[in-house]
Amino acid sequence: MKLAICNETFRHHDFPGPGPCAEAARHGYNGLEIAPFTLGNPATLTIANAEKLGSIVRDHGLETVGFHWLLAKTEGYHLTDPDPAVHARTFDYARHLAELCSAMGGRSWSGVARSNAPSNPHGRLPMQKRASSISSSASPRTSRRRASPSPSSSSARPKRTSSTPPPRPSTCWKKINSPNVRLHLDVKAMSADTRPIPEIVRDSLPWAAHFHANDPNLRSPGMGEIDFPPIAAELIRGGYEGWVSVEVFATTTNSPDTLAAESMRNLRAAFR
Repeated sequence: MKLAICNETFRHHDFPGPGPCAEAARHGYNGLEIAPFTLGNPATLTIANAEKLGSIVRDHGLETVGFHWLLAKTEGYHLTDPDPAVHARTFDYARHLAELCSAMGGRSWSGVARSNAPSNPHGRLPMQKRASSISSSASPRTSRRRASPSPSSSSARPKRTSSTPPPRPSTCWKKINSPNVRLHLDVKAMSADTRPIPEIVRDSLPWAAHFHANDPNLRSPGMGEIDFPPIAAELIRGGYEGWVSVEVFATTTNSPDTLAAESMRNLRAAFR
């Protein structure tokens, strides 16, 4: 299994410097997943700049997996806002990120939005339609740049406001019906579902292109309540060939070195 880690884990290093790449390689990871906000201002970053950053990753023996957390630390963008101006602005920004991602050597970008827009706090169906629209519209453009959008398993799911169960990810992706728009599975996100995570993984693998390994406690896989080996077993059984990328959030209470090392040990044990 190809193992990667998200670069913002190494919070004390600027990505344009070699720090995150050196740390990821030292811990045995094969790839680095990029949060755009670590690149400075992505809106002003050029393709040439991105190609140079991709070279830094490759010089450390790593692959650029792709981009994630696309709208983190930004203002004025939202995937599901009903305002056409916001929708168009978000699409243009997402398209630019896809081009930067491809220039760095990445092949996926994910995590566009995880909630309803403030102006539409309860509209599940309109939200799904807008999410599907921007993903479908971006699909042919990102295909030419070899970077496929992979919305997270929680991206198309609003906060539950009734007893009606949310639609399954496979239902949303059947509606989008694009070979370039795939599903991004995230352990922390899947833990909010009522079904067992291995069952969700088994049902979703036909549409899955990316996988985030983490825990609801915001730490690394194996550092919380989630039993990761059965999840790994489903990935193996289903013939998953994509990246398993460590995405953790508890970087203020745990050192990056601890998170990276524990994650690698636990993932190797799970996939053994």
